[in-house]
Amino acid sequence: MSDLLHELRAHPLLATGVRQCVWIVLLCVIFVPLEHLFAVHRQKFLRKPLLGDVCFYFISSFVPHLILTVPLSVAAYVAYHFVPWRIHAAVAGWPVWLSGLAAFVVADLGFYWGHRWAHQIPFLWRFHSLHHAPKHVYFLISARAHPIDNAFIRLCGLVPIYLLGIGAPESVKGSLVATLVMLTTTIWGFFIHANVRWRLGPFEWLLATPGFHHWHHTHSELRDRNFASMLPVWDRIFGTHHLPAAWPAGYGIDEKLPASVVGQLLHPLFPPDEMIGGAEARPR
Repeated sequence: MSDLLHELRAHPLLATGVRQCVWIVLLCVIFVPLEHLFAVHRQKFLRKPLLGDVCFYFISSFVPHLILTVPLSVAAYVAYHFVPWRIHAAVAGWPVWLSGLAAFVVADLGFYWGHRWAHQIPFLWRFHSLHHAPKHVYFLISARAHPIDNAFIRLCGLVPIYLLGIGAPESVKGSLVATLVMLTTTIWGFFIHANVRWRLGPFEWLLATPGFHHWHHTHSELRDRNFASMLPVWDRIFGTHHLPAAWPAGYGIDEKLPASVVGQLLHPLFPPDEMIGGAEARPR
């Protein structure tokens, strides 16, 4: 066992791979029975798209971190050299719980706008449409995203907390806060995509839930609602909130994407008339 731990410490990519394998097993143990017992729309778990969704799960575990390395380093440099030191000094004196709460709220606002821009800006939608393409929404759809789209939305949430010094990487506390924010939103993301028909009453006004987020995946213009990852208050403030008692009848988009994982990863990089396999993007 000690040799295995030493090997994992010496090879971070291997450690990440092992950690993600453990996570996906735990996610299946939790959500597969729940989605069988409380399904909104009943579907078999072992379906043809499952292999592709698992591939995207592992891609989302590795690639966005690599893409984010340079922009987050630039954000940390800007925060350290150009943001008034009094701001960072004041934040540095906060207890960890207050830093964590502030980072959570600020990052969630950033995620909201990054997610909304991914719908409103045609170039960004080309990457984000991959996440909306499935006709069935279940827990693994949370990780079914193009790495560039994934990195962009994360960047929109992380840069503000770096600039404010709440999650800046130059301190252990700052690194911990940023890590906890990402871990919390990632875990919650699997829940809000889950195919479970739970309604949480008044709590749905405080936190995003499956009932809230499933409408974001509906096959209609209502997909341009409910952008918040955790706090629906942003949608209420900015006029994009939609939470009826019913569930969407169907999910997906009009665009036809390539069938293969590689084709879907390359799809946004080509003009509409050069789509792999003849797939054609339709204007939104």
